[in-house]
Amino acid sequence: MFRSVQLAASTVDASTLTTDRAVASAAALVALAAAIIGGLALARPARGGTRRPLIAVGAGILGTLAGVWVLATADGGPGTGNGVVGGYAGVAFGLLAAALGGLALARSRRRA
Repeated sequence: MFRSVQLAASTVDASTLTTDRAVASAAALVALAAAIIGGLALARPARGGTRRPLIAVGAGILGTLAGVWVLATADGGPGTGNGVVGGYAGVAFGLLAAALGGLALARSRRRA
């Protein structure tokens, strides 16, 4: 008549580096580096150079896609070893990097 509901406890320790956590951390680091590059490209535009803005946009999109992939394949929330926190960081930093790189790219093309 009554069914018992069992909640699965996390079997992964907080300091254990799982594959999902490694992928999410890499996505977040790539996206963070891209955001820094995009910010530098926007703050100090090079004369006629579109290399830094293009790197920021490309790496930002890559970090965003990797973060979305981690979040889409996650089985649980934060603390379960699925890389959810790093996935969210990858998405946030990646979108920021793409926006900064796009602004710097628009500025460099406007000057040319």
